[in-house]
Amino acid sequence: MSKWLSNLSYLISIITTVILLNSCNTNKLNEDRKVFRYNEYRNVTSLDPAFARNPQNIWPINQIFNGLVQLDNDLRIIPEIANSWTISPDGLTYSFNLREDVYFHSSPLFGSKKTRKVVAADFVYSFDRLRNKKIASPGGWVMQQVNDYEAKEKHVLTIRLKNPFPAFLGLLTMRYCAVVPMEITSHYGEDFRSNPIGTGPFYFKQWDENVKLVLRKNPKYFEIDEQGQRLPYLDAVAIEFIPDIQSEFMLFLQGKFDFVNSLDSSYKDELLTPKGKIQTKYRDQLNMLKGPYLNTEYIGIYLENDNPAIQSKKIREAINIGFDRKLMIAYLRNNIGYASKKGFIPRGLPGSSTTNIKYDPNYARKLVNDFIKETKQTPKLTIATDANYLDICEYLQRELQKIGVEIKIDVMPTASLRQAKSSGKLELFRASWIADYPDAENYLSLFNSFNFSPNGPNYTHYSNPEFDILYKESLSLVSDSLRFKKYKKMDSLIMSDYPVIPLYYDQVIRFVQKNIHGMEINPINLLVLKNIKKNKPL
Repeated sequence: MSKWLSNLSYLISIITTVILLNSCNTNKLNEDRKVFRYNEYRNVTSLDPAFARNPQNIWPINQIFNGLVQLDNDLRIIPEIANSWTISPDGLTYSFNLREDVYFHSSPLFGSKKTRKVVAADFVYSFDRLRNKKIASPGGWVMQQVNDYEAKEKHVLTIRLKNPFPAFLGLLTMRYCAVVPMEITSHYGEDFRSNPIGTGPFYFKQWDENVKLVLRKNPKYFEIDEQGQRLPYLDAVAIEFIPDIQSEFMLFLQGKFDFVNSLDSSYKDELLTPKGKIQTKYRDQLNMLKGPYLNTEYIGIYLENDNPAIQSKKIREAINIGFDRKLMIAYLRNNIGYASKKGFIPRGLPGSSTTNIKYDPNYARKLVNDFIKETKQTPKLTIATDANYLDICEYLQRELQKIGVEIKIDVMPTASLRQAKSSGKLELFRASWIADYPDAENYLSLFNSFNFSPNGPNYTHYSNPEFDILYKESLSLVSDSLRFKKYKKMDSLIMSDYPVIPLYYDQVIRFVQKNIHGMEINPINLLVLKNIKKNKPL
C-alpha cells in the first residue's frame, strides 16, 4: 500500500472532508452537471483585480474580469475588450479601439438598467486605481513606464509611455489591468474585494471565506466561439478551500473535483510512473495535460550577508555545479520539468543564456577545498524553505555535503518565508519566479540594482554596473533581435556571478476528469474556464 495512505491523520482528514462535501450534495448547485469544481488550498484573499498578485487570486479574477488584451495559449497577444490597436513608430503612443458590446455585470448600483457598457473612461479610472497610493495595489509597478493616458473618444483609449517599452502590451494582459466600474468600487471601497463587478464570462455569486466561492454564468458575455455560440458553456464555477493537498487529491479521485493543478510529492508516485506517465489504474478516469511553464525554480543567495561562504564566488559556483539536476528531476519530480542547464531565463522565452551549467562534482570539490585553504573554515550555509519544497532542499543538502558544503535547512511557513526573503533576513532561500508577462525582461528585472527588495523583486541584492547598463539599454530597443542579444548577455552575466542557483524550469501539469472537455494549458498557467464543457460523469 502506498505510503501516502498509511498516515492515520491523513485518513481522518479525508473522511472528515468527504463527509462535509457529501452533506452538501443536496444543494441545487452541486447537482448541476455543468458546475466546474476545483480546490484552492492556498485560499483567496481578494477578488479585486488591483490585488491579482498570485495564482490563487488571479484564477477567479480571470473569470470575473477582462482587460484590453489577452494572451492565447501560445502567448500571442490577441484582442479582448480592445478589438484593435495601433502603436506609433517611436513606440511611445498606443491607441486602443474598444468594443461597443461589452457590459458590466448586473448591479442595482448602476440604477434602473442595472448595467451599462464599458467605455474608455472606465480604463482611465481603473489605471488611476493602480496608481493610487491609498489603494496600495501591488500591481502599481505596471504603470511605471506610463506617462499618461486619456479617453480621447468614448471608445478610444490612448496611452503614452515615458520611453519605448516593447513588453508593454504583454503587461496589459495582466489582470491588474482589468477594467472595473467606478460606481461599484467607489461604493464598496475596500469591500470591493468581496463584492466584485466585472465584465467576464462569470459573475460573482457567493463567497464564504475559507469555505467556498461560487461564480455563475454571465448570460451577456461578449465573446463567442467559432460556431457563433456565446461563451461560456458552463453554468457555474465552485471553488473549495480545503487546505490539505492530500485530501484534495483523494476527493479528485472520487470525482468531487474536476481537476487538480500541479504535482505534489505526497501523491506523485501514486499517480505517475517514474517516467512521468499516468499509472495504468487511472488512465480510464483521468487525462493529463502537460507543457512548458514560464517558471524558474531556484535558490536565491542574499549577497549582502556577511557569511564568508556567501561572499565567495568559488562557493557559489561550487554549489551551482555540485549537484545533478537531471537526477533531481527524475527522482523528486518523476521527470516533470526540465533541468536548468542554461541560465535563469526559462525555456520558451527568447534571450536565454547560451551558458551551460555542467554537473562537475570533482571541480566543485576543488573549489570548496580552495576556499577552506584560504579561509581556514568549512563553508556552512542555511537554506530557508516552506514544507512543499523540503524534499528538494534535503536533496541539495545530501549532494552538497559530498563536495564539502554543510547545509542546514530552515522550514518556515510560506508567509514568513516571503517576508524574510523580502527583508534580507535569509542566507539562502528556495523561491520561484513565474512570468507575469511573456518577455524575458520580467526575469532580468530581479537582478537590476534599482529593484532591491523590499521595494522591488531583487531579493538577492545582486549589483553589477554592466548588467544595469545593459538592462537600461534593452528597455528602449524596439528591435526584438537586438533586445534578445542584450538579454542573453545579461543572463550570462548572472550565471557568471552566481547570485542564484537555478534548479529547474517547471512544466504546467494538470490532471482532469475524462468528462471535462476544452481544458487547455498555457506557459503562464492561467486558468481559463470560458471554453470548458462538462458532460455527465462516465
